[in-house]
Amino acid sequence: MRRRWAAAIAMALLLLLTDARPALAGAPITTAIYTADPAALVVGDTLYLYTGHDEAPTGGTNFVMRDWHVFSSTDAATFTDQGARLAVSNFAWAGADAWAGEVERGADGRYYWYTSVNGNGPGWMNIGVAVGNSPTGPFTDAIGGPLISDSTPDSAPLNIDPTVFTDDDGQVYLYWGSYYGLRAARLNADMTSINGSIITPSGVSNFWEAPWMFKRNGVYYLAYAANDAGCSQPNYACVRYATASDPLGPWTHRGVVLDQVSSTTNHPAIIEFKGQWYMVYHNAAAPGGGNFRRSVTIDKLYFNADGTMQKVVQTGGPVTPGNLAASATPSTSYVSPWETLGAIKDGYTPANSQDHSHGAYGNWNHQGSEWIEYQWPTAQTIRRSEVYWFDDNLGIDLPASCQVQFWNGSAYVNVPGSSGCGVAANTFNAATFTPVSTTRLRLSITSRSGYSTGVLEWRAFS
Repeated sequence: MRRRWAAAIAMALLLLLTDARPALAGAPITTAIYTADPAALVVGDTLYLYTGHDEAPTGGTNFVMRDWHVFSSTDAATFTDQGARLAVSNFAWAGADAWAGEVERGADGRYYWYTSVNGNGPGWMNIGVAVGNSPTGPFTDAIGGPLISDSTPDSAPLNIDPTVFTDDDGQVYLYWGSYYGLRAARLNADMTSINGSIITPSGVSNFWEAPWMFKRNGVYYLAYAANDAGCSQPNYACVRYATASDPLGPWTHRGVVLDQVSSTTNHPAIIEFKGQWYMVYHNAAAPGGGNFRRSVTIDKLYFNADGTMQKVVQTGGPVTPGNLAASATPSTSYVSPWETLGAIKDGYTPANSQDHSHGAYGNWNHQGSEWIEYQWPTAQTIRRSEVYWFDDNLGIDLPASCQVQFWNGSAYVNVPGSSGCGVAANTFNAATFTPVSTTRLRLSITSRSGYSTGVLEWRAFS
């Protein structure tokens, strides 16, 4: 058996240096172009998404972003590209880098687009403001220079990712920053100048970048990208959130609302539209996608009775009809640090058992019996399981045996009348059984002597 230590080190380096995609891949709003860094705005019966435009070539290792697009939808399911409505070239003082931005309607009825751009003068990233008479523009530079730059007193270590929020009293707030440097300020009624001093909000645990601010039932919510080891692999990010009783804090950390995605960066926008809340974010799901060729997607978001947010279920790419895994939350007895449990339910059909291009679950160097599990908030009727095994020829091999089990309300028991749990390579191994009604389905896996086990995809059907 080839030892896997060297392979583990190589895989860790690969995650750091390439556009490996070890997590879920949600269906994008478009595959015609690559989109990133979404912001959302509701105007009447229309949902508008404002996105960056990734133009990096295949295999590119840097962001290439020169304009922003607007997408519109009346059902939050199908989106129409309204085209590039703002570009770096609209800011005469700017040089490059059309990074994240957000649009907010001002008291004057016009729409203000706050953007991250690279200025020609001292400093690196600045925040500019464009203005238009409609949600789709046309937009023009509202100031003739940056609103926030490195020369602004108490500005962030990196002045990017502006999010703008208007409170019930009409006061507008601006939040931005990166490198653990979150900043906030009040805006004047003109939407183009700062009112008072810039503050550093307190209580925002593990902030990295991409803040998003909103209010629900009198509570202020701040979502943001975090890349700490408690929620993501090295160089990847999850989305954490905090709440407060005042728009400037102090904030109380509440947890993770979106796990890491298939791109290294993560960027939330949270919006209510026609009575349903949504999480808008990006990943590397589109064909040919990667860390610098991302795609915006949207999933439903739900709140608990106490106002906390449930973790968003990333619905995945093409969904196999009837596959209940897409709506389940996965868990496991153990997953190796450089592999990911999320890969088992991303809807991808592997080419063979060595195909971990969309990530893989593996439990090396554990041996013996381990398990993976799906859990649903309500009981599901399940009668079929399909598993595609991972075999990397480096210590993870096909299992000796497996068993499908379910939670009967007090214990895990084997599913009744099972046709058996196959262990063949390069195919989905189907197990049919007498239907069970349960909130938890478990796959118990026993390794061959001297090996560990892994899974590329696991499906459950009603």
